[in-house]
Amino acid sequence: MKPFSVCMKVLTAFALSLLLPSVLSADVPSMPADSQSLPRTVFVGGQAQHVQGIAYDAQKDCMYMSFTSRFLKVDMQGNILASIDRIQGHLGAMTFNPADRKVYASLECKDDEIGRGIAKVLNVDAVSRSESTFYIAIIDVDSLDALAVDPENNDVLKTVCVRKAVEDYSFKAPDGSFEHRYGCSGIDGVAIAPEIAPVKPAKYSSSKDALPAADRKMFLYVGYGIYGDVNRTDNDYQVIQRYDLEKLNALARPVIFGQTHSDGPDKPDREYFVYTGNTNYGIQNMAYDPYTECIFLAVYKGSKPHFPNYRLFALSVNQKPFKAALKGDCDNSKRLQLSLVQPVEPLFINPLTDEASGITGWNFKWGSTGICPLGGGLWYISENARDKKTRKESCTARLYKWSGSPDGPFSEF
Repeated sequence: MKPFSVCMKVLTAFALSLLLPSVLSADVPSMPADSQSLPRTVFVGGQAQHVQGIAYDAQKDCMYMSFTSRFLKVDMQGNILASIDRIQGHLGAMTFNPADRKVYASLECKDDEIGRGIAKVLNVDAVSRSESTFYIAIIDVDSLDALAVDPENNDVLKTVCVRKAVEDYSFKAPDGSFEHRYGCSGIDGVAIAPEIAPVKPAKYSSSKDALPAADRKMFLYVGYGIYGDVNRTDNDYQVIQRYDLEKLNALARPVIFGQTHSDGPDKPDREYFVYTGNTNYGIQNMAYDPYTECIFLAVYKGSKPHFPNYRLFALSVNQKPFKAALKGDCDNSKRLQLSLVQPVEPLFINPLTDEASGITGWNFKWGSTGICPLGGGLWYISENARDKKTRKESCTARLYKWSGSPDGPFSEF
């Protein structure tokens, strides 16, 4: 007979298997077969503005990078193959969709200090408050085949308005006590990921249960930028909206520099709130990793001392969203919320846990300027830098391996 402690471990493991994402079973995706041929770093320097996001295209074996108002296609040696050099606004985080071979990126045209700084670099008039608008930029990367492509003369870049974000950014309380609903500063992180829904073990499955994550419909998830105002409490959540990719493409319009438009969905299909504590400018980069079946959120750490102020968070796509009132929100309405991942065994997803708030996450330095999962636990993660002499910006996309450890979730591959 096995010792009682061994039996308990077996029972615990079985119980966890009923609750954890399917990725912890024997069918965990393996590392890409060509992983040894991937360069350990891809360096691009000499840019006027800092890197905002990266994406890898396995079919073409190249990378895409945003340098705020410049979009680049580069080979894996860091040579620039093609570019769009004059993008109106702040081109932020991005994700590549191999299904339609398009890059989806956040694009902000706004009146705050970020918008004014970009206008100065581009030598154009700053956007006014009433004209501040937020878009998803949809870039046809196969049509981008030259340097300094003008997006006005072709369909290489189209935009679709994220109207709910515009509404929340423009909001002012009737009594004048605050503005920017939920602290909304615009949008930044984007990711293509499956529908978020619970998955039950096969023996309990029914027609009402969600499909495995890999078989579900994919959507575009868009994360708000959130102002780091320490004097309010309604900005302690990340706001994530879900959009149908086909509908976004149907409403997208070609770019006309100097003009803004409001063509886009009236509202998202879903709007989720994630309690992370306040951050500086919200979700900087967001990515779905099929290896862990989690959506990762990379942020600039917050400043409120009663929060752990992690730099990286994760949430499983295999969960049931729940409705509850937001902490600190004035109207007490119930809103759809998502939970952050909890520490699990084995040490596959094992974040730090702040006991006071219940918030989980990691203190990983990089990721806010670009995170890109490749599958099998491999990631390219952007490390940004500025040359002290030339003041030019650079990106080193470094190859990392996922570990999930609380001491450091990634290690150099």
